[in-house]
Amino acid sequence: MASRSCSGKVCDWTQTQTDTMVSRLACYLHLSRRAGHYTVQQNQSPHGDRSGLSTANSSTRSPSTDPASLRAHPRSQSSYSPKPGCSPKPGSSPKPGSSPRHSPNPSSIYRARPPCQRSNSQDSLDDLEMDDYWKEVENITSSGGEAGRGEGGGEGETQEEEQQKIPEEGEQEEAWLTEAGLARLFDDSLAADQDQEEDNAVFLSTLTRSQVAAVERRVTSLQQTLLRRRNRHYVPDVRDIFRPPEKDEAPSKLKEGSENGQKDVTSAEAETELNVEVAFSEQALTYRDNNQRLKVTTSPNSADDKLPNFKLLQDKTGQTRIGDLSPLDMKKVRRLVLVESTALFDTAGIDLKAQKAVKVKTKESGLFGVPLATLLDQDQRRAPGTKVPFILQRLMSHIEEEGLDTEGLLRIPGAAIRVKALCQDLESSFYDGVFQWHQLKQHDAASLLKMFIRELPHPLLTVEYLNAFIAVNKLPTKKQQLQALNLLVLLLPEANRDTLKALVEFFKRVIDHQAKNKMTLNNVSVVMAPNIFMFKGFRSKVTEQQEFSMATSTANIVRLLTRYQKLLWTIPKFIMTQVRHQNMESHRKQNKERAVRKLLKKITTDKPSDKAVPEESSQGFIRVQAPQFSKVSMAVQLTEELQAADVLTRFLSQDSSVAVKRDELCLYETGGNIKERCLDGETYMKDLFQLNPTAEWVIRAVQR
Repeated sequence: MASRSCSGKVCDWTQTQTDTMVSRLACYLHLSRRAGHYTVQQNQSPHGDRSGLSTANSSTRSPSTDPASLRAHPRSQSSYSPKPGCSPKPGSSPKPGSSPRHSPNPSSIYRARPPCQRSNSQDSLDDLEMDDYWKEVENITSSGGEAGRGEGGGEGETQEEEQQKIPEEGEQEEAWLTEAGLARLFDDSLAADQDQEEDNAVFLSTLTRSQVAAVERRVTSLQQTLLRRRNRHYVPDVRDIFRPPEKDEAPSKLKEGSENGQKDVTSAEAETELNVEVAFSEQALTYRDNNQRLKVTTSPNSADDKLPNFKLLQDKTGQTRIGDLSPLDMKKVRRLVLVESTALFDTAGIDLKAQKAVKVKTKESGLFGVPLATLLDQDQRRAPGTKVPFILQRLMSHIEEEGLDTEGLLRIPGAAIRVKALCQDLESSFYDGVFQWHQLKQHDAASLLKMFIRELPHPLLTVEYLNAFIAVNKLPTKKQQLQALNLLVLLLPEANRDTLKALVEFFKRVIDHQAKNKMTLNNVSVVMAPNIFMFKGFRSKVTEQQEFSMATSTANIVRLLTRYQKLLWTIPKFIMTQVRHQNMESHRKQNKERAVRKLLKKITTDKPSDKAVPEESSQGFIRVQAPQFSKVSMAVQLTEELQAADVLTRFLSQDSSVAVKRDELCLYETGGNIKERCLDGETYMKDLFQLNPTAEWVIRAVQR
């Protein structure tokens, strides 16, 4: 039998580094979980590794070739490539031997399909509604918004097409661990920071089992990559080649079903309440363990494709919306959400080949084809605090002012030549306030809105997470899909998240007028999906089969984002619980250090850092501060039914000098196990006080 061979100092050095990495992780993770005691072994098998949102070595799976997903659809006769802003280049003639999507032959574009009726149900996407998707792609093409494979940019090109780069082996694991704040697990060259080490220990101590497994998988995968990278001549042991299957490999074969159209048996989801107290990945593990032996092929219109009327379980301590927390706590939220979202995809066996964003040349001013950050920077100089670009706000408000009853709104395109001229007029006169808005027609305004979205230099859903949004459809249930979208929305940069929220809110207002404008949830979703997902250069990077396969998937994502927007822009309670535990653990460590210093210095006059519960609170009262107003404080008695909204009502009734509107005020929870949190009006104060007894309560104007 062959034996392991390893020669030279390189192997010794590599093994030392590997042992250090694994030992450090084991030291962090050998912790007792309240959710159940467990220990992560140092040498867990790397096989079956799932790299979630950032896996370097994941293989690209071929798209579905189900005939149902490859029906002929109207396609453009012109090939297309990205064009800057409002200067589209006419489509070039297709080259000999090009694919059908570039062929001018009408017979290759429109093929006969069996007759079908448009469904009145909004539970699934039917064939005729998907026709609207391909018509929208054709409209984008004919307007010059895109160009074909391999076409170069026109004169005056200000952008580069290439936006994505496939990372090299190991880069994604490194990037993922770095983004999670765990770079010290693999990089000994980083300066040893005691505070950072303690912060990592606190962070890891609050993770669930599935979250810990997600971290450990990436460290193990990176460890194996480093071994291969630093020891190219490593001779494998024959036992590694012919070793018996590991225990955890059998379930992995079952996991593959969700990617090949095989899904766990599930009826129409009767459950309408979302449990946000238990980690989504833990719920998914339970679902998988209970159903992994029961698989059937589901059709696109099966009961599981319906959209249940989901709602959140009532939380007496209040719902936390995005924007309610301080930046420090939001930083903790993002780290936790990154690990949790990766763990959720891991449970379904979904490998995501995340792309690496690269720098591109972009316009430094203007309206169309300008990065969101640049737009907001120039808008915030005019109006501090702006969160959504002025041009997008103005286009949406104009469409609403003209009335949302216009039939085919968002679906019927404006005249291409007129839209191009309007785009150029906006570029030159928008900020001067001389643009003739009264002459702008509804369909032209809608075309400009869609142009603005699709011509962003980077996709609205970001290069880093676009594949993750698309992969949401691979999750086995609508509940898990919704949970994944909730986490992905939290991961988006603030500018992208706020702009996306403004868009889906606008979509909802359009849908509310569907009796007149004939634009249902499905209609809006299939029309807007190409504009959101087909960023510049998109078609030059995917095969025709992939594009067909993605059509329904991307439309479904827009459908979920629009339907469940009120749920998606909230922070799950289990994440908030982990943030509170991190803060409590950090305070405990700080207090311990202070106690040691106090003992060494023999100082008896120091006061403990944790504030004692005020006497008023021990007697069933809390004191609410209002330093911005004439009535600076008031005592409020805690009762079972007292809510945050009641506290604000009482405050306004006692201080008539307050000029701020009620909806511009917020009661804040400050200190204790949270940095700062704007309370939901339905928060029960007594329940929250029991959760955070040392907090202070402050009324002030909302800072959004």
